[in-house]
Amino acid sequence: MVDYRRYRVPGGTFFFTHMLADRTATMLVDHVGELRAAMRVVRERHPFSLLAIVILPDHLHAVMRLPAGDDRYSMRWRLIKREFTVRLRDKGVALPSRGDGERSPWARRFWESTLRDADSLARRIDYVHFNPVKHGYVTRVAAWPHSSFHAFVARGVLPIDWAGGREGAPAPSGD
Repeated sequence: MVDYRRYRVPGGTFFFTHMLADRTATMLVDHVGELRAAMRVVRERHPFSLLAIVILPDHLHAVMRLPAGDDRYSMRWRLIKREFTVRLRDKGVALPSRGDGERSPWARRFWESTLRDADSLARRIDYVHFNPVKHGYVTRVAAWPHSSFHAFVARGVLPIDWAGGREGAPAPSGD
């Protein structure tokens, strides 16, 4: 097995992609309340700032900033995934087996990148918010309910019609 080494930056800001093992599943949006609750529980014990997030049926993208001196994002995501899985199991949701007997909806790995400056942060936040349009779930960013885009609109950071729609609107860069 490849020994993957993640780049550690205490107090850093990171972009993440987490996927379900079954890319046809809709578990994340079907149980979005449990996912949000799992994130709240972990954030209370191990603080972090969630700068942007979008939850799609089979994957999520998030931009997370860690507290100064802390580089343990893998631990936070492991706990979030575990908490979500336990909540689903407690509700009686059938969880897929990974083949080794472990029952979990999550793919084993995740992708992260370190955001080094304001420009890369802005591009990734745009990417997060535009992702439901990119995947064809909606034609307007504002139409997707499971996105931090709505908080950006409420704070006056973005207009409700940001990025227009699929028809003729350029996709924000960042992928």
